[in-house]
Amino acid sequence: MDDVLRKAALEYHLYPRPGKLAIVATKRMETSRDLSLAYSPGVAAACDAIVEDEDASFDLTSRANLVAVITNGTAVLGLGNIGPLASKPVMEGKAVLFKKFAGIDSFDIEINEQDPDKFIETVARLEPSFGGINLEDIKAPECFRIEQILREKMKIPVFHDDQHGTAIIVGAAVLNAMIVQGKKIEEVKIVTSGAGAAALSCVRILKALGASPENITMTDKEGVVYAGRPNLDPTLEDVARVTDARTLPEVLPGADIFLGLSAPRVLKEEWLGLLAPNPLILALANPEPEIMPDLVRRARPDAIVATGRSDFPNQVNNVLCFPFIFRGALDVRATAITESMKLAVVKAIAELARVEASEAVAAAYGGHAPTFGAEYIIPKPFDPRLIMHIAPAVAQAAMDAGVARRPIEDFEAYKHELERFVFRSGQLLRPVIEMARKAYPRIVYAEGEDERTLRAVQSVVDDRLARPVLLGRADSIVSRIQQLGLRLQPGKDVEILDLDQEPELFKRLLAAYSAKVGRRGTPPEAAIRHVRKRPTVAAGMLLAVGEVDAAICGGAGDWWRQFQYALPMIPRRSGSGRVYAMTALILQTGVLFFCDTHVNMDPSAEEIAEMTLMAASSVRHFGITPKVALLSHSNFGVSNSPSAKKMRQALSLIHACDPELEVDGEMHGDAALVEQIRHQALPDSTLHGIANLLIFPNLDSANIAFNLVKATGDGVTVGPILLGLAKPMHIAVPSVTARGIINLSAVAAMEAALAAQK
Repeated sequence: MDDVLRKAALEYHLYPRPGKLAIVATKRMETSRDLSLAYSPGVAAACDAIVEDEDASFDLTSRANLVAVITNGTAVLGLGNIGPLASKPVMEGKAVLFKKFAGIDSFDIEINEQDPDKFIETVARLEPSFGGINLEDIKAPECFRIEQILREKMKIPVFHDDQHGTAIIVGAAVLNAMIVQGKKIEEVKIVTSGAGAAALSCVRILKALGASPENITMTDKEGVVYAGRPNLDPTLEDVARVTDARTLPEVLPGADIFLGLSAPRVLKEEWLGLLAPNPLILALANPEPEIMPDLVRRARPDAIVATGRSDFPNQVNNVLCFPFIFRGALDVRATAITESMKLAVVKAIAELARVEASEAVAAAYGGHAPTFGAEYIIPKPFDPRLIMHIAPAVAQAAMDAGVARRPIEDFEAYKHELERFVFRSGQLLRPVIEMARKAYPRIVYAEGEDERTLRAVQSVVDDRLARPVLLGRADSIVSRIQQLGLRLQPGKDVEILDLDQEPELFKRLLAAYSAKVGRRGTPPEAAIRHVRKRPTVAAGMLLAVGEVDAAICGGAGDWWRQFQYALPMIPRRSGSGRVYAMTALILQTGVLFFCDTHVNMDPSAEEIAEMTLMAASSVRHFGITPKVALLSHSNFGVSNSPSAKKMRQALSLIHACDPELEVDGEMHGDAALVEQIRHQALPDSTLHGIANLLIFPNLDSANIAFNLVKATGDGVTVGPILLGLAKPMHIAVPSVTARGIINLSAVAAMEAALAAQK
């Protein structure tokens, strides 16, 4: 570690507060009643319930989502036996990964005990507190016995990640390398450098996957692990080979797989020629591997190389699996993590690598989108789809093995629930997506050459949300699809529409466009230029003349300019006075809808009423009952300023049009979101609970509030959703992601489905 990185790491741990973890309350603690429910006397009810049924502890406490990360600090990272106190930063980091990747709460517990029996006794006594135990950084061979006995003693999952995490990912890497290299695992010759906990676990996994024991030779710092070796550790007796070979280079000839879990520079460049054609080299020593990948590329360009480092392809990183193994195990309340559950994870990880990388992966790795092959045989650690593949596989395997206390009955519903860890917009959009799939409309994408659009369209095709039409230069779109490694097949999955190659369609669009704008100061020459050069205009006209059912525009250039391009294309809905923009923000605490964030600078009371009714109708399509707050600097009549009067007048108009709508105002922002504050100001407020649809007096306040909440609340955006158009057309903001385009596509498809029903 250089001085710059060391200093940065220390500052990271110091500021803005020491450490990486904090405890956050999940219930309010603001009144004496809250105190009486959380503690004495109300807590006795929860205690009594657990006395009657121990499993109630999973329902009434945090136990169902709580994992202990436990170590004695005897084998920490590459630091060795540094003791429990010095290991605490590592354990805190592990707990953070649980939370980040799988939403699992963790306590790190560092036990000052090296005696295995006393350590086992200490950990076993913690069972009532946790739903699972993750053992970490415990030296071999004690770790084998510790895990085995704790698994026998405890009725919750116990998992030693150093053994099994690495083995699971190695198993996935081997399965995919066999596909790339055209080999069969039953036939390959395997040589290990290292015979510790991780190496032994890797060998067990590989055998379970089909590798022949006769084809596996293990070596350690004393040489080949052979039958009859003096002072052979008992844990190695089952893997000792009958052989005359005594050194690593003696067993390398013809090896298809080199598995290094040992020390730096163990594998020499001059030995690489001994390996079989198209070998797999897993050099997993950290921070310096058994051999550097550049040396392998120079001597054996036919080899596939994996390391434990993030700066080389094919990183074997335990974060690929351990959070999601526990997620699946906790969700079925498993009593153990079985061998079949581990194998299910191996196969799930291997399968995911064979699917094109997501936009989130590309963004996390500098925009590079890896595709399955020699430099991408295992997924990237930041691939958000890992939980969607692994947790259900673990849950199903636990059920099949009979260790699930609470089996999952509806796996489709379970997968939808997991989406909250992947894309928080998943749950919000579920009703929208289901409606969209039934309609299966044609959606044109104005920016058909954009990488974000193409990644989004891949998901749209996979999820059967719509039939995409990509607008742009055909050769450029085809080239980009190939570069990104997407599975889109032009002419089958998507239609590419290049207006330069469709003269008749271009003429029809031009004629329709000229009819719309010819009397608005747009001469014929300008009309030709607009249809040909402005994708938003062309997409809008395709929607206007009925070639498609919906349009997604924008994402490039100024939003307001794109909106002005689009507005003449599609008429307003019958009875609509104006067009409005609503944007949804999904936060950890729920979803908030903001109006009007983009279009109307200073709407009148009548326009605010119209906007509110349109927005409430749209919110209902998300499967959410709208709870509307008309916001102001004034709180229930405190001010008689023009804006306050406007909001009060809008409330009267809304009540007249929709008496059943739950709406109140004018009110402060905190009153909208905290019922107690609202009731202090107006005990008989007609709004109950937390408002989810926030209506602002002008565009400035709406846009500022939306962006402030988004920036401080780590929110996921859906929108802006245009309200009041006769046909579904939406304009993405320049900062839109592929996920944002997918979200807009789902909304547009749903609106197309509603239009078709009329």
